[in-house]
Amino acid sequence: MTSPAISLRLMISWKPSCFACHGILDPLGLALENFDAVGTWRDKDRIAGTPIDASGVLPDGTKVSGVDDLRRTLASNPEQFVQTLTEKLMTYGMGRALEYTDMPTVRAIVRVTAKDNYRFSALVMNIVTSEQFQMRSMPAAEAPAIKQASLTK
Repeated sequence: MTSPAISLRLMISWKPSCFACHGILDPLGLALENFDAVGTWRDKDRIAGTPIDASGVLPDGTKVSGVDDLRRTLASNPEQFVQTLTEKLMTYGMGRALEYTDMPTVRAIVRVTAKDNYRFSALVMNIVTSEQFQMRSMPAAEAPAIKQASLTK
């Protein structure tokens, strides 16, 4: 029996259409393969009994083999990592997808956060004090129900 990681590697090597996405995403996931679904470290696949292969090649050609290599690679370009994190946190915090008009704010947040050595607390503070976050609006479908509920109290 083959492990899921081995099966996935075989699938993407056979189908170029699969590789278009998996070639970008899989090296990140494969570098974390030693962690199981609940975060416990493992050296062997529990089903196949084979050693975990946590290696891959990122789209830029960088080879990663495990979580330490992945961490070093992500840390080597903190601006790119923090920009992606900023986009994801803003999307979650504002309850909507970002638009092209949000990108100048994202870049400004990353620049200002860099002055604080990319501290997470500085990133969060810069997001919540941004105009986009401060001026976010409630979806129209939810607004009448909330207004009506507040009138009945």
